Amino acid sequence: MRAHSQEGPGRAGRWFARLGPRARRILRRAAQIALALAVAPWLLLATLAALTPLPPELGAPEDHAVSTVLLDRHGTVLRELRAGDGARARWLPLSEAGDRIQRALLAAEDKRFVRHPGVDPIAIARAVGQLAAERRVVSGGSTITQQLARTLVPRPRTARGKLGEAALALRIEASLSKREILEQYLNRVAFGPGLRGVEAASRFYFDKPTRDLSLAEAAALASMPRGPALYDPRRGTGPLERRRNRVLDRMLAAGLAGEAEVARARAEPIALAPKGGGLGAPHLVRAVLGGALGPGAGLPAGGPDAASRIVERRATSITLTIDRGLQREIEVLAQQTVRGLSDRDVGAAAVVVIENATGEILAYVGSHDIDDAAGLGHNDGVLALRQPGSALKPFVYELAMEQLGFTAATVLPDVELSFPTANGNYAPRNYDGRFHGPVRLRDALANSYNVPAVWAAAALGPERVLARLRELGLRSLDREPSRYGVAIALGDGEVRLVDLANAYATLARGGLYLPVRAVRSFAPSSSPSPSSPAASSASPASSGSGAPAEPPAAPPERGARVLDAARARVIVDILADDRARLASFGEGNALDLPFPVAAKTGTSKGFRDNIAVGFTPDVTVAVWVGNFDGSPMGGVSGITGAGPLFRDAMLAAARVRPPRPFDPPDPEQLAEVEVCALSGMRPTAACPHRRHELLPRGDVAALSPCDMHETVRIDRRNGLRAGACPDAAVEERVVERYDAELTAWARAAGRPLAPDAASPLCGALAGLDGAPGAPPAGAGARVRVAYPPDGARFVLDPSINSLQAIRLRADVPPGVPRVRFVLDGRSIEVGPPFALDWPLVAGAHRLRVDADGAAASEEIAFSVE
Repeated sequence: MRAHSQEGPGRAGRWFARLGPRARRILRRAAQIALALAVAPWLLLATLAALTPLPPELGAPEDHAVSTVLLDRHGTVLRELRAGDGARARWLPLSEAGDRIQRALLAAEDKRFVRHPGVDPIAIARAVGQLAAERRVVSGGSTITQQLARTLVPRPRTARGKLGEAALALRIEASLSKREILEQYLNRVAFGPGLRGVEAASRFYFDKPTRDLSLAEAAALASMPRGPALYDPRRGTGPLERRRNRVLDRMLAAGLAGEAEVARARAEPIALAPKGGGLGAPHLVRAVLGGALGPGAGLPAGGPDAASRIVERRATSITLTIDRGLQREIEVLAQQTVRGLSDRDVGAAAVVVIENATGEILAYVGSHDIDDAAGLGHNDGVLALRQPGSALKPFVYELAMEQLGFTAATVLPDVELSFPTANGNYAPRNYDGRFHGPVRLRDALANSYNVPAVWAAAALGPERVLARLRELGLRSLDREPSRYGVAIALGDGEVRLVDLANAYATLARGGLYLPVRAVRSFAPSSSPSPSSPAASSASPASSGSGAPAEPPAAPPERGARVLDAARARVIVDILADDRARLASFGEGNALDLPFPVAAKTGTSKGFRDNIAVGFTPDVTVAVWVGNFDGSPMGGVSGITGAGPLFRDAMLAAARVRPPRPFDPPDPEQLAEVEVCALSGMRPTAACPHRRHELLPRGDVAALSPCDMHETVRIDRRNGLRAGACPDAAVEERVVERYDAELTAWARAAGRPLAPDAASPLCGALAGLDGAPGAPPAGAGARVRVAYPPDGARFVLDPSINSLQAIRLRADVPPGVPRVRFVLDGRSIEVGPPFALDWPLVAGAHRLRVDADGAAASEEIAFSVE
């Protein structure tokens, strides 16, 4: 009989059998304990997972669909806002993310993602082993699911916190599919400071949708969740590039990318989009949601509170009026301008572009860089109150045309003048430091001379000027007229750039005021999510039922009439006159564009603010350059600071709204007439230079013949007036005549004035009661007190021991050889230059000037304390 062979116990079994009963019991007990210790944590973890509630964000799968999505006027997504979350965000379905970011993310964070249950024992064991061997953290053991859990429910990095995180990860894995988990991760994890979700990061850093990323760009973004601040490329791309290359190597090792693909990606530099790309006009969004632009901007009834409720409900999209392409281009231009002027102490810039016909805002750049903490970039220069400088002059002159009968040909004084104010005398000066004598209004405005503008404001009175500026929407000028005084003509008050732009748009519309609009429509809460296929084919302003959304109240077809149409057209003609501003700005200046533009610059006191604002028939552009902290710039004027940015922004706007010429003046309202270049009056045979000027038809008939040119007989032997000289010794010359206010300037400027004396070689001049040698002063000639101004107040300084005095001055027309200062009843006679040094005496004083052959001046009062 064959014996059946039996396999005996193994070596371990034989060893165990040789043990005594007590030893075997101890060994079995140890094995049971070891097994319990190995299994217990997982049982505990499973129990905790079962008891851990799913975060409500994941329990409501439509949570992301009710965010507030902001679109530009063409329906392009600008950004997505989540109520109570200040991060930039845009929900992206996994199906629209593309495969590159998914492959890169798995290689970077969790290559066994599809196989583990939410916690990866292999990764944990590896991390623990590396920690023990290296005595430092070499790699983490957290899975993508654990990172999502940490994002949803932040916990302390303690053993207890990690246990809770792992339990929640298991709970998420039991409730969601792997695709759902990956979609939640891609949309909820931080990919940079203030950037939530991969789509927001993709648009911010590369200005493109996630699906369009290259493999190198996808690997770079997949690197960021490990350290959003550490790998922020705005702080330098070096750390991010090294991390990206490690991710690419992991993709190759895991079979998630081929060798050629990885090699190309490693060679690709990290090319960030210019700052501004994909930011979604953050200052405008804040202004709209905060109600800062006012109810006329397109907010729903109820103002800012209603706007806030829209976001709180998280069930609407808002279509803004801006054009994303233009917005981005001007954002980049603003950044380049600030960088280019940094050596001139320029730290910020702001731009707003308005469509004239509708008042809609096409671009809104509140600062050159909202993330520039040093430059206070979170401030909004479009809404900030800043001094506009000379940018208010057009409205002063237009009002003077309406109420004082001024025309573009009216001659204004640009001489040394002084105006009393509550704080003492105010003596305006021009930017170039010179006086230009008599200037026609066209030249005064085009060259931005200060003195004529202040003189016009004084003739109108600050009350009327302020009332008009407030009608134009500059309601921040809310103080008493005496607070601003005549200096309001030079921008001595604070306005918002958006309001100033709209005032110029009112000029462009011929005097019709419309409020600015920033919102075109609101989609109702029943609209599909913009990330859904239904939304992608629907109009941004259409509801889920197919009915159009209720748009905000549109501005009236014709706004309120604020400016006279004919005179507003004259102001436009002046602001668009490149030839008229040559004297101050020269050829090829920043306002000289290849198409017609009406423009004006302004510089505030102390070079703290630069303004440039202007328009074509279709768009208005306004620019501010300066510093948000109010510090002065390094001598940067409106033409050198804001002017170049204005030019670039206007050229950018012209690509959106192709420029066209201004409509020709209405011949029923305006006429082009010839005037004397000096006097602005109807030219006579004595006028050597003439100009064509645009005048309202009602003002043409009121033009008088020129009285500033005359033809006089001169004794050629001595250049004096020829009385009864023989014709052979006489020549006729055209000379200029000025009133008292301008005579002193004319003498100092060497203008061709008639001689004050007659030639002693000839008989006396006729018509002077036989007085030899005295030329006529002219009918209606009047002398005037040039200094001090009426109401002036002087204070004696007790610390000065020397004589304290002022110089009394008189403006005297030609033909008056001597005048008498009558001070407190005492008469003192003086000759040219008609000035008298007078020691200050405390008390109230009265002064007038008398002269033979001319009317006496009005009496003025002044005081010395």
